[in-house]
Amino acid sequence: MHTLRIALARVYQQSFETHPNGTLALAGGALNALGDVVAQMTQQLTTSEHEKRPQYDLTRTLRFFVFGAGMSPLIGRWNRFLEIKFPLRRVSGKVSMAALSKRVACDQLFMAPIGLTLFLGSMGVMEGRDGAHIRAKFRDLYQPAILANWKVWPAAQFVNFRFMPLPYRVPFQQTCGVFWTLYLSLINSRADQQHDKGDAIRRTLDG
Repeated sequence: MHTLRIALARVYQQSFETHPNGTLALAGGALNALGDVVAQMTQQLTTSEHEKRPQYDLTRTLRFFVFGAGMSPLIGRWNRFLEIKFPLRRVSGKVSMAALSKRVACDQLFMAPIGLTLFLGSMGVMEGRDGAHIRAKFRDLYQPAILANWKVWPAAQFVNFRFMPLPYRVPFQQTCGVFWTLYLSLINSRADQQHDKGDAIRRTLDG
């Protein structure tokens, strides 16, 4: 098992060195899709006897793959920017905690809101929602999601920026993000169900 992990790490490293964006896109898309698979299985297992069990939605998982594949190279470039802007190693070789704190703060104050905005907007577009529905999703989900993000991700990014080499930061983040994707997938699905139910009620009243 240990030999297999070393072999996979070597293959990933070689792929990252020759095709960094493609490697990050494939790894990020796969891990993002995994998060949605876990989310849909959770929804099916937690459905009560009196509720209709939802069918597995492959298209929904593909949407998460597309988002992860598109977002991961952007995060990779962002990590490289932070690496250059806030170098951790001083001349003495010691880690600068001030620079590490600036990396985490910059990531959470700038990239986290941007990433959440891109997630909600792109999901709405890929689901075929109109502008009104997308705005409603932002209104319902953005604030609770960004507050939840700030409770979880600063600690994860502190570990990521401190201990992970640059090529492995996006995969580490996406691995931790499987559970974050689970959360986003669940709240996105609930919001879609509520909006669809509201639309059905309005169509009934209009008819």
